[in-house]
Amino acid sequence: MLTGVVVWLLGAQAIALAAPTVPHTDDLARAVQEIENLDGLRSGLASSLEGSTDEPTMQTMKEVCRPVGMRAKQLSQENGWQVKQLASKYRNPAHAPDNLHARMAIAAFEQNPDLVGFWDRETLADQSGSRYYRRIDVEASCLACHGLQNNRPQFVKDNYPQDLAFDFQVGDLRGMYAVFIPDDLQLAIQDAVSP
Repeated sequence: MLTGVVVWLLGAQAIALAAPTVPHTDDLARAVQEIENLDGLRSGLASSLEGSTDEPTMQTMKEVCRPVGMRAKQLSQENGWQVKQLASKYRNPAHAPDNLHARMAIAAFEQNPDLVGFWDRETLADQSGSRYYRRIDVEASCLACHGLQNNRPQFVKDNYPQDLAFDFQVGDLRGMYAVFIPDDLQLAIQDAVSP
């Protein structure tokens, strides 16, 4: 499955990521499907904000955003994966790109709006593995909380003084999902379910 080479351009510099044969290819395919499901959940929940004239509140965030984060956490625990949402313009500092590969992935998505996702070989926390990056684009419903800086809901202004996740327009890159599947998946599953 992952025997080719993925290439994208970053400015004048071409970066090639070798994708050697990796264990757990069924998990790689399942991870892609689970992230598509996760993005569908995000999009569906966010669509509940369409047409609303009420300003979003912390309760809105709990109903619209929190289930996506909870599902990502659940996917991590059930599968031994590490599932994150990452962005350059983040609201929560825990969502900042976590390594050079993640920063390069964001740059690749910014430079190529048609790029939906790709795999990379990485080492995280001294574990080698495969990491899937999948773009998240801004939809009209996202602008209720991520539109113009001065139009952000009051709860965002109050609770996120270092907020960077504003001034988006429909179609902009909001961020990405990053799913790391360690080569030693059995050990990762044991670690994820151990207290």
